[in-house]
Amino acid sequence: MDKFKLEILTPNGEIFNDDVVGVVLPGSEGEFGVLAGHASLTTLLEAGVVDVEKEDKSVESIVINWGVVQVDEEKVIILVEGAAPIRGENESEIAKALDEAKKLIEDVADSSSAIASVSAKIESAAQKLI
Repeated sequence: MDKFKLEILTPNGEIFNDDVVGVVLPGSEGEFGVLAGHASLTTLLEAGVVDVEKEDKSVESIVINWGVVQVDEEKVIILVEGAAPIRGENESEIAKALDEAKKLIEDVADSSSAIASVSAKIESAAQKLI
């Protein structure tokens, strides 16, 4: 299975750094996926959910407010202003992560439809964990 290195960085530090098989990103032109060997590109990211597919086929969702992604054939580096991973060992940790993610989006979203769309994705990601 082809994989590549994914790094997600914020001004406060690293959120994610591991080998993955795919990632779906909220680009300014819409969602797009990246697999190993993807053509090089640099583009802006909008508020939304980054879905990371790990080697074990599990998917981790990370909510971002905005940033930029740099893709080359061997690695993907995502630089974001703010990020909130949707993860936790139990329901209370997951609920806390959901609250942080929603607050992050509400702080930047300039339309209620954007908030609704991302909120729906956040809830969907959380349901997979519970």
